[in-house]
Amino acid sequence: MEWPGPVERVAAFLRDTGSEARLEELPAGTPTAAAAADAVGCTLGQIVKSLVLVCDGSPVVVLVPGDRKADTGKVARLVDARRVTVARAHEVVEATGFEPGGVAPFPLERVAVVLVERTLLRHGTVWAGAGSARHVVAIAPAELVRLTRGRVEDVVLESR
Repeated sequence: MEWPGPVERVAAFLRDTGSEARLEELPAGTPTAAAAADAVGCTLGQIVKSLVLVCDGSPVVVLVPGDRKADTGKVARLVDARRVTVARAHEVVEATGFEPGGVAPFPLERVAVVLVERTLLRHGTVWAGAGSARHVVAIAPAELVRLTRGRVEDVVLESR
């Protein structure tokens, strides 16, 4: 099977690292975390949103469950940044090589810091973007942390 360029980057990375992750193509795009959860048949909390933030001018990727929102104040404290903003579309592409809506958590050669929300580790399998809005990767959370070289932290807003 031939994958689109960004998806092949993810597939090659998974092959090169010997990962047990499974790459899948969905019949339709998944513009929201809820659509992704419906498409793969999992809970919203098992969807991994790869958020690109700009922290004092440097890109940081924050991986959060689909049912939660990142807390930029917590992220700022964790990376010792004064200013944290959501990356614009061109900043997402520049930092990750992926278009918004298709950001994979790896490979991210231009991103020095990846923060992984700790509650993702409670699941046996989570689903992350794999280079396009139609491609996802099923992966064990511990493997996600290993492959991203991520720091497991509390990075989400408190639920009400």
